[in-house]
Amino acid sequence: MALATAFAVVACGSNTGNGAAPVPTGGHNAHGQSSAPPQPLRAGERFVDLKMAEAYTPAPPEGGGTDEYRCQVIDPGLTKAAFLTGTQVTPQNIALAHHAIVYAVPPGGAAAVHEQDARTPGLGWQCFGGTGVNGAEVEKGEAAWVDTWAPGASETLFDEDAGFKLEPGSLIVLQMHYNLLATDGKPAGSDRSALRLRLKDGTPQTRELDTLPLDAPTDLPCAADESGPLCDRAASIADVTKRFGQEVGETADRQVEECGQSAPKPGNTQICDHEVEAPMTLFAGFGHMHLLGRAIKVELNPGKPNAKVVLDVPQFDFDNQRLVKLPSPVEIGPGDTLRVTCTHDAALRKQLPQLKKLPPRYVVWGDGTSDEMCTGIMTVSPRKS
Repeated sequence: MALATAFAVVACGSNTGNGAAPVPTGGHNAHGQSSAPPQPLRAGERFVDLKMAEAYTPAPPEGGGTDEYRCQVIDPGLTKAAFLTGTQVTPQNIALAHHAIVYAVPPGGAAAVHEQDARTPGLGWQCFGGTGVNGAEVEKGEAAWVDTWAPGASETLFDEDAGFKLEPGSLIVLQMHYNLLATDGKPAGSDRSALRLRLKDGTPQTRELDTLPLDAPTDLPCAADESGPLCDRAASIADVTKRFGQEVGETADRQVEECGQSAPKPGNTQICDHEVEAPMTLFAGFGHMHLLGRAIKVELNPGKPNAKVVLDVPQFDFDNQRLVKLPSPVEIGPGDTLRVTCTHDAALRKQLPQLKKLPPRYVVWGDGTSDEMCTGIMTVSPRKS
C-alpha cells in the first residue's frame, strides 16, 4: 500500500508511556492529583490558556452505559501562524474526567467542525474513535492527534525547535471521556475543562513535523461461544454503513485490497505493509485501536538485514494511548517498507461495561465503540533527499 505524507503535524513529546493494562476496565482512572504545573517557558514561547465554551454535564449514552465521549470545539483565535510546542489539559471535575484527547484541525476543516457543532443539540457532540467529523479525521490527514491526557499526567512538552504548525483559522477539538461508573451511570455534576497551549512563532530552522498513519484491516470474527445476525461479516459491514455512511462502510473491503490481500483473512491478528514513497525521518509514534485492542506494532523492513521495530505496544490500553519517542531518529525513504500489525480480542467484549450488553458482531473498521481500528500513527519530518 503506497503512502502519501499526511497534512497533520505532530511533535515529539516527553510524555512517552505506553499502555500496560492487559484488560481496559472502562472505570475511572484515579491517579490522584490533576495535571502538574507546566515547565518554564523556553526561548520564544508563550502560553495561551483556553477553556470549553461553558460547563457541560455528561449523561449516559443512548442504550445505556456509563461512558460519554464528548467533543468540544475551542478556537485559539490565531491571527498568524504559530508552532505548538507543548500542551496541558486541566479538567475542572477530576471525578468525572477519565481521559482526554486533543486534536488540531487546520483551517480547511474548520467549517465542517462548526457545522457538526451547530447541528448537534447541547454543547459539543458525541464522538469516540476520533473527532467524529467528516472533513476533520486524523486517519485521512485532515486533523492531527496532538496529545492524550489521563489523571496524573503532566504537561506534554515537545522538542524545543520542532512543533505542530497551526495556521490562522485552525481549531482545537477537545475530546473528553466522562465516566459515570462511580455514580451508577447517573449525572455527577458538570465539567469545564481547560487547555493550555505552549506556542512560538518559529524560525526558518524550526522543524515542522507530520503525521503518517499506517492502517491495517480489522477482521475480527465473533468468539467461538458467540452467535447472532451480526456475526456475519457482510451484515456487520451493512450495519457500519447504516451508522456512519457509505465511505466508512467501504473501508473494510478497501483496506483488504490496499494491503494486497485477495480476500479478507478473519482472525485476531491483521498485518499490512506500506511502501515508503518519500524520504523522511521517524521520530515517534503511537498505536490507535478501540476497546478490543490487545497489541500493536510497527516494523521497518521486516525480514531484511536492516529490520527494526519502531513502535511496540505489547499491552494496548485504550485509555493510555501515549506518544512513544524513538530512542533515536530513524531515516527512511523509497524502497523501505513499514509493516503495521494489530491484535484484537473478541473475548474482551464480555468484560467491558461499554460492550458486554451489546450483541456479538464480526468486528470491522468503524467509528463506534463496538467497532475497531488498527492504526500506527507515526511522527515524521519530510526530508529533501
